[in-house]
Amino acid sequence: MSRASSHALKHPPVELPSEPAGATPFPQLAVAIDRERRRGRGAQSNASGRYEAEARVAFDDGWQSLEELPPFKTTVSIDTSRKVIARNDSPDIGFDRSINPYRGCEHGCVYCFARPTHAYVGLSPGLDFESKLLVKPDAPALLEKELAAPGYEPRMIAIGTNTDPYQPIEREMKVMRGILEVLERAGHPVGIVTKSALVTRDIDILVRMAKRNLAKVALSVTTLDPQLARTMEPRASTPPKRLEAIRRLAEAGIPTTVMVAPVIPALNDSEIERILDAAAHAGAKEASYILLRLPMEVRDLFREWLMANYPDRYRHVFTLIRDMRGGRDYDSQWGTRMKGTGPMAWMIGRRFEIACEKLGLNKRRSKLTTDHFAKPKRNGEQLSLF
Repeated sequence: MSRASSHALKHPPVELPSEPAGATPFPQLAVAIDRERRRGRGAQSNASGRYEAEARVAFDDGWQSLEELPPFKTTVSIDTSRKVIARNDSPDIGFDRSINPYRGCEHGCVYCFARPTHAYVGLSPGLDFESKLLVKPDAPALLEKELAAPGYEPRMIAIGTNTDPYQPIEREMKVMRGILEVLERAGHPVGIVTKSALVTRDIDILVRMAKRNLAKVALSVTTLDPQLARTMEPRASTPPKRLEAIRRLAEAGIPTTVMVAPVIPALNDSEIERILDAAAHAGAKEASYILLRLPMEVRDLFREWLMANYPDRYRHVFTLIRDMRGGRDYDSQWGTRMKGTGPMAWMIGRRFEIACEKLGLNKRRSKLTTDHFAKPKRNGEQLSLF
């Protein structure tokens, strides 16, 4: 018998309360992971995905040896998807196609709304999401094949809208760079979202594409507080590094946007104006924001993190969230899910607009073009002589 065994349960052993029970400490879930094992990670726990028939929880059977379990290490597996362009018909976002070179994200941002997608592959949206990663090494080749397909009509491809294409493993894998090389050859427009300074590695490609109105980059700056950033986004680039990335991209002539995302009431909403000011002085010409989203498992993961790191703000944060979400923790309605509703949401939006107006942000919107698109030659296709 294993000293530290995992007991399979049909349901998680403890339900998170909708509100903290007065002075009672936040319940210690059986799925919670020891701090030393998850050092440098964002999530506090690793509960089974919602599609699993059983929930596995760490349970000490009397030998008191849970502390002997190894720490979570980043592992990378191959994603064998046959297509790389994902389609959507959401009416409240400005693109209908995207690419995600990676599943999971080592940045470990506790609020990441992409966490629930890890349940699709039988993994936890908790610690598994930031430590068990899947990579699509064939993404550039698959992309070239899809762009060459009969009937393909070009429109901007968004990259980084789910997981970050410039997360740490991109340094070695270079999948994102391969994708950009394909897009540049094909003259295809791309919009990139990241919170990593690693994007500056590809300035050489992005500059050439930007000169033809084929590329733009958005950097997410959630906070300027280094302690909050380290706790909330443990393996993402520091705020100064992101601002420096904005400066380098802007100086190179690449259209650059700052995203204040997510805005979390009573945690980082007071920084909206300062973030916009810092980004504008770094060279950003456009700005946007997104209110905190807590779909599915993200809600409980965020609750655990908030109680572990900012217990004094827990009640206030969730009261304000519900005020902006129609009394719920999350409202997924198109048109309101990004900005929220109610007086508090209106005030955040107005503060953002006033700050942008004072700083001259969003005076002009960069527009990408499909005029340069040329289908890649398919294997075996004869080149034209003229």
